[in-house]
Amino acid sequence: MTDQPETYSEAIEDFLKAVYLLQQEYDRVQTSMLADALGITAPSTTEMAKKLARANLVAHEPYRGIRLTPAGERVALEIVRNHRLVELFLVQALDYSWDEVHEEAERLEHAVSDRLVQRIAEYLGDPRYDPHGDPIPGPDGEMAARSLTPLSEWPLDQQGVVARLRDQSPDMLRYLTDKGLVVGAMVRVVGRDPFDEPLHLVADDVEQVIGSHVAQFVLVAPAKSGE
Repeated sequence: MTDQPETYSEAIEDFLKAVYLLQQEYDRVQTSMLADALGITAPSTTEMAKKLARANLVAHEPYRGIRLTPAGERVALEIVRNHRLVELFLVQALDYSWDEVHEEAERLEHAVSDRLVQRIAEYLGDPRYDPHGDPIPGPDGEMAARSLTPLSEWPLDQQGVVARLRDQSPDMLRYLTDKGLVVGAMVRVVGRDPFDEPLHLVADDVEQVIGSHVAQFVLVAPAKSGE
């Protein structure tokens, strides 16, 4: 990614990053999804998609949605790498809490140079994940792959570890912190109510109760032997 010679406006970078993130959930990204994610109108989204299609950064088919081209994906991954490394730097080096870093990283992701990003990565030990458990793309765009399960579907009485949070709004992160559901926490589901479906669980040896809706945003990996 570091050999990408073109420079793009913040609006284009934000658009490509939004398509990339939505593609992780949906095969084809609809303009209405992008409009909601970017806080712009649907006609503006369509016009930007047409512009980026002409630049070979996205493939846009009316009524079938939008996907990144390889060139568009390279740009998106560069911005995602910047964002997630900045988030981790703010937490580890500057003592930001994990619910504070997103907005700061949104501003800084466009401003940092390739050289600064690489120095941050080296300072942090070339990390693979950001504070919320999202994978950090390497300089070549490669990311670590993991098979994770929503806490809402986690088997009863099986030890797991919180690996990633899908909802990273500040309010949700503060709530999950209060419940002990931070990245790296050991978790075990001990019961589910068959009617209104709250989950009874133990997070780092503390009993907790959360709703199943919240639990679907907490992604869990099997605990390693000995944990």
